[in-house]
Formats: sequence, C-alpha cells, structure tokens
Amino acid sequence: MTVQRSWIAEANDPATGFPLANLPFGVFLRAHDRHLGIAIGDSILDLRACVDLGYFDQLPQRLRDACWQPTLNNLMSQGRAASRAVREAAMQILAENSAARDNRLLIPQAGASMLLPVEVPDYTDFYASIHHATRVGRLFRPDNPLLPNYKYVPIGYHGRASSIVVSGTPIRRPSGQLKLPDVPAPVFAPTRSLDYELEAGFLIGQGSTHGEPVPIDQADDHIFGFCLVNDWSARDIQSWEYQPLGPFLAKSFATTISPWIVTLDALEPFRVPGLERPAGDPGPLPYLAGEADRTRGAFDIQMEVYLHTLQMRAANKPPVRLSHSSLRHLYWTPAQMLAHHTSNGCPMRPGDLLASGTVSGPEDSSRGCLLEITERGAKPLTLPDGEVRTFLEDGDEVILRAWCEKPGHPRISFGECRGAILPASS
Repeated sequence: MTVQRSWIAEANDPATGFPLANLPFGVFLRAHDRHLGIAIGDSILDLRACVDLGYFDQLPQRLRDACWQPTLNNLMSQGRAASRAVREAAMQILAENSAARDNRLLIPQAGASMLLPVEVPDYTDFYASIHHATRVGRLFRPDNPLLPNYKYVPIGYHGRASSIVVSGTPIRRPSGQLKLPDVPAPVFAPTRSLDYELEAGFLIGQGSTHGEPVPIDQADDHIFGFCLVNDWSARDIQSWEYQPLGPFLAKSFATTISPWIVTLDALEPFRVPGLERPAGDPGPLPYLAGEADRTRGAFDIQMEVYLHTLQMRAANKPPVRLSHSSLRHLYWTPAQMLAHHTSNGCPMRPGDLLASGTVSGPEDSSRGCLLEITERGAKPLTLPDGEVRTFLEDGDEVILRAWCEKPGHPRISFGECRGAILPASS
C-alpha cells in the first residue's frame, strides 16, 4: 500500500506512533478550557480551532458542534460514521498536498495537559486472557485452575467509573481490610500487595437500547476505539473480600487510562483471527459466534509494561521492561465481550468503558501483572539495579505502552498510560 504523508514532518518519521494513518482522539487543556484534539506527529490538531477558522465548514453542523464539546461523548454518540467524517476531514487538513498549512491549528504534544477524553458513565472489566486466568487460578486452586464456566462465559465485573483517571495522575496506596497469615482476624491497613494490570479498553460510541442485545456481527457499529488501561489492584484486600461476590474495594480505588483513543478505522489493518481454541474446548454458543469475528475479531496490539522506581529516577536510569504481550492472545474478542454484556438487554451508553482484563500471553515474559510474575510474592523479582519487588512500593511508577505495526503500514501508537504510587493517607 502507499503510505500517506503529512506536511507535518514528524508525522512521516517511521519511528513516530502518530502518523496520518493513526489520528487518535483526545482532550487537552488550552487557554484554561477543554479542547478536543487529534494527535499527529509530535503535535495536536485542535478541533475547536478547525471549526472556528472554517476548516470544518464542509461538515454538518451537528459534527461541528460536537468538536466544540468538552469531551468526546457527543461525537461518539453519533456513531462510527460521524467520527470517521471528522477524522477524514482532519486527514485532509494534515495531508501533504493540503493547502491548509495553518500553525494556528496545532499545539505541541510536549507540555500539553491531557485530560480524560470521555465522561465514562459505566465501566466493566473482563477476565478475557485464558493465560492470566490459568496462572492466577493455579496459585489458588492448583488442581483446578479454571472454573467450569470460563470457556463458555466472558467473565467480567462491574468497575467504578468515578475512580477512572487519565495517564499521569498519581495513585494513592489504598487501605482496606486484609487478613495477615499470622493473625486470627483481619486488620484495616494500607495494602501490602499493590499491583498493576496490563489491559486494553474499548469505548462505546453509539449506545444500545435497553432490552435489546447487540448482535455480535453489529458490535463494530458500537465501538468507538481503543485505549490502554491499568486496573490497579490491591491483592491482599482482594483475596479477603472477593468471596462470594468478587472484587470490590480492592479495585475501585483507581483505574488509569491513556489519553488517546485509537479508532477502529486506524486499527483495521491489524485485525487478526480470534484465538484458535485447543482441541476439546467447547465452541462459543451461537450468540457469541460469527464468521467475521472468527476470522478478524482479534487485534494484534503489542503491549508492554515498564517499571521506573524512585531509586532508578534518582540515579537517572531508564525504566525496566517487565513484560511484553499482545491483545491477540485473548480467549474472548471485544465483539464477544460486547455481545455477551448486552445479551440480557443491558444498555450501553456513549463513553462506557469495557476493559479486557490482564493481557497475558503463553510465555513467561508475557505475564501481565506482578501477581503472575512473582507468583503471589513467592518468587521475588530482582531488578537490574539490585532492587527487589514482590509488589509495588511507594514511589514506583508503572508505564504501559502499546502499538501496532506490520510491513507496508506505518506504526500506530497508543501513547502511554502511566501512574506513580503515593503513600497511603495517614
């Protein structure tokens, strides 16, 4: 294919994650006000400025109005065709042969204050990696790591939308009830087992009607795009509270998302077949089965976790990579998660976040959280500078990164999703 070029030189650099083929959406602060933007090279295209200066005059008024809103929710609610029209209008402005070379439309990404791109009405976190589920299950149930429903049901739990924060927001170590092995009763104390989870999330664009399931072959019509997600977890609080109703305070204190949302249109070249199920595994029930989903329902999104400790930062040392995985390893595809979520008539709203759960692969190097890497603390991790970790310590910064690349296509980046740990409240 012919790679499209931009008049912004940095967007044509093969190392950039934000070429003309990407154009992810976000929200940034400009002149003390929230503006919608699109990442291009090392700059941000200001969509409000595009409207004000007449560069979006060809768009319908409802789309120009959406570009003036403080979040992406209005644009998302108008469906995939609406976001595609805005993205294509931006592409025309930014293309190499464009006459609209107006620097008033751009601000540098460096130093820009990025905000939550959407108002998230609801948040659901799935458990879609069979490699993660098997390893974690083996820690608690060595003889029976996977429960009987796992290969039939996309397992999920209802998260806390009010504690979703944008990348760069510090994370306060939570306190809660935890049961220490050497005492007969629980205590209330700061978690000793703070963990990260490497995840991807997809955001709902056009909502769905209460009482009406979203068929699996229509799921793409409702997905606006993807972002990175870190579902912070307090493992000791979780192990005490999770029976019989699952996670609660161990996960509701914070979830971090990346500031840029990569659209389905940008991800089309990186769609791949869903995970091939081993012989003997049951096939998905009919409402979770579709030919298009089977052949191209997964996404080959490369994902990494880095740790930057306080000691490393003080010594000006770079962060160390802890794992590398791919979203293609999930047992359940995004369309299956959405189809299952709505199968009972549960309505989706624009901006709803559905996350994958920890993305782990089959190799040891692809374990997506410290619970897996250290096997619940039994095998401490020694870092290159000699520091040792079983779980996160105060001052640790976790950095998630993700991208797509393949021959003939430019690299597509999701940017970063980062957060540093603050001490517990006194």
